[in-house]
Amino acid sequence: MLSGQYRFDCEMCEGRESVVLGFSGGIDSVTAATILKRRYERVVAVTLDTIGDEIMLSRAAESAAQLGIEHIVLDVRQKFSAQIIDYFIDSYACGRTPAPCTLCNSAIKWHFLACVADDLGINHIATGHYFNVVQYNGFYYVARAKDSAKDQSYYLWGLGQDILCRIVTPMGDIIKQDIKRNFSDKSESMGICFLRGQNYRDFITRHRAELATKGVVVDSEGKAVGSHDGVAFYTIGQKRGFELRDCAGGKSVVDIDAERNELRVGGESELLKVILEVGNCNIVDFNELLTASDVSVVVRGIGRNPAGYIRKAEQTSYGVRITLSEPAWALAAGQPIVFYRQNRVVGGGFLRCSY
Repeated sequence: MLSGQYRFDCEMCEGRESVVLGFSGGIDSVTAATILKRRYERVVAVTLDTIGDEIMLSRAAESAAQLGIEHIVLDVRQKFSAQIIDYFIDSYACGRTPAPCTLCNSAIKWHFLACVADDLGINHIATGHYFNVVQYNGFYYVARAKDSAKDQSYYLWGLGQDILCRIVTPMGDIIKQDIKRNFSDKSESMGICFLRGQNYRDFITRHRAELATKGVVVDSEGKAVGSHDGVAFYTIGQKRGFELRDCAGGKSVVDIDAERNELRVGGESELLKVILEVGNCNIVDFNELLTASDVSVVVRGIGRNPAGYIRKAEQTSYGVRITLSEPAWALAAGQPIVFYRQNRVVGGGFLRCSY
């Protein structure tokens, strides 16, 4: 519960259909608010203050005032720093590739929106995300948006049934290009919010200077062939940012040993993987994942998305082991592995390892 962090007049809720909306004041959240105003008597805009971005906070307040909707600012900076920023830095330090937006959605954004809604006695919650929610076989599922270019279902696989059953999706059937012309003065959220336009290497160095420690690059036989600036600055498949001797040119990072501060480089064939071990899973219906023959895998990042479908899925003590129908390229530990059956997200998890 979040009592005391904002004002609440319980008489405003009684007998009214209401919705809590995550609100930044940008194009998507303003459009979502406009749509929801037509459907609900009361729209409560909630801006989560994650990094003390005064420009965003001012924009949100101004946009909410122009729309004539209630506006709440909730300070979640401490939890955001501990759960998202520390995770981001620690992942790179351990040789993993983090997914801060994926984790933020389940651990911060939707969690706090639900908490605010609970304190206000409101059931429905929404954001400006481009996705849908559908029901199938008694479960709620995240589903792809109509606008495939803007679809954000990939980042929402971690949402549980307790959240999905409350969600309304005002942007699910919206095409971004159709609304942009009306928002020439509205900004869009781009990239990782807490970087604020910084290069992630500079951000990590500013927070953990000791991670900028040069190390050795080795080949597949363990022979030293060059140097790098610190394993925190690299991911699987990367071809630049390290120095190699002439005889080792044209290689990519194929393995990261954080304990030894060592990169291993190799050829393209070493980046192709068919078996994925996935942990920290959120699977809606494990039986569907294990038995369906048309579940595909999506991985976003430096690598190309895996092609084809899951050939075999096995439940394990840590989550699930997936055998792909065709090899995937440059998968990195820590990346989200998301399972789709047609337009439905049947689940996801974080890659532990691949081979």
